[in-house]
Amino acid sequence: MSMLAAEAICKRYPTRTGELEVLRDVSLALAPGQAAAVLGPSGSGKSTLLNILGTLEPPTSGRVQLDGRDVFALSEPDLARLRNRQIGFVFQDHHLLPQCSALENVLLPTLAGAADAGALDRARELLERVGLAGRLDHLPAELSGGERQRVALARALVNRPCLVLADEPTGNLDRATATQVGDLLAELPAAHGVILIVVTHSAALAQRFERQYDLVDGRLAARP
Repeated sequence: MSMLAAEAICKRYPTRTGELEVLRDVSLALAPGQAAAVLGPSGSGKSTLLNILGTLEPPTSGRVQLDGRDVFALSEPDLARLRNRQIGFVFQDHHLLPQCSALENVLLPTLAGAADAGALDRARELLERVGLAGRLDHLPAELSGGERQRVALARALVNRPCLVLADEPTGNLDRATATQVGDLLAELPAAHGVILIVVTHSAALAQRFERQYDLVDGRLAARP
């Protein structure tokens, strides 16, 4: 099983007045099919934690293991392959390429590495699952905010990752659309067998997930 285990993660940044400690001894473990929400005020380190779990930046100390491997002990090429194939990202801003259709945007992660004969069918199926079967050829400018975020969600899943990380995925959406995207996120762990971690300001979104944590003063604590 592709377990995620973060052990004693600390992150410090140098400043003119000394080191700024953003994360302090953060530990977290999740198995496939499990989901967690991380809440905290702006500047609490939520995005930094997600970046470390997603291998986008290393911790100052501590260790992240995915599928039994210490990810930051990998070479940069091996780490890039792991990030592409085993981790899916959903951001507050969808980051779709404006010149590409919804289907082409979903297919983008499959272009790195060896040819994937099943990618096209998988991308179409994912867009159908998120309710966009009739929008495959539409450009992002022709889609609503919620539709663009659903394309981003399909893109995060196209390489069949074991870990999906979502950073404020409903932050730019109106309430009704945020509820729809929240429904899709809540279904992910069971439907796709992934580990899901969502960082959010929204208590309503966080309540959709079985585990909830607060990140305050750099420390992660489970909500009762």
